[in-house]
Amino acid sequence: MSKPTRDRFDDVPRSTGRVGAHRAEAPGMNGWVVLLWSFVAALVLIIGGIFGSLVVMGRISLFPEAVPSSTPTPIETGVVDTSYSVVILNATTDEGLDTQMRDTLINSGWPAGIVFASDSTSQDFSTTTVYYVDAADELAAIGLANLLGGAEVEQSDFYADQNTTDQKQMTVVIGLDRVSSAPAAPEDTPAP
Repeated sequence: MSKPTRDRFDDVPRSTGRVGAHRAEAPGMNGWVVLLWSFVAALVLIIGGIFGSLVVMGRISLFPEAVPSSTPTPIETGVVDTSYSVVILNATTDEGLDTQMRDTLINSGWPAGIVFASDSTSQDFSTTTVYYVDAADELAAIGLANLLGGAEVEQSDFYADQNTTDQKQMTVVIGLDRVSSAPAAPEDTPAP
């Protein structure tokens, strides 16, 4: 048998490194890279699943509607108009509340001839209220209620029949909210 002839592939230098198809990367690094990418992919899928679940359950809205801003409504302070005739009715058991309120109005500029104080037929009216007849009188009624230290304001023509003059009129009914809750002072007894 004859010896094979030598060709150029027989003269490949022998080196310590890998040659040919065996030049692949070191097999130890591939495992860590795959594990890292698997962890990142799992984390992205978990976060996406939680977010999707919250959207489906309605806890997160992708396109929230704009909440209209609330504008504060102005509080009417009313106008103190001393041209109105005022009838004050005491609807409590405390005597003299109507006279005290009449004095308050007169000291605030009302003419004494158009402020009338009287007792009401009822003595269990709960809240002090200023009644006015016409809608145009509302601001004057609010001003009177504020002047009296706060009272309810209500439109009613119930007391309109009592007005015998052509002058505009408001009626104040003093309620139990104005009754003093302080105990009465003991009377002095004469010494024996």
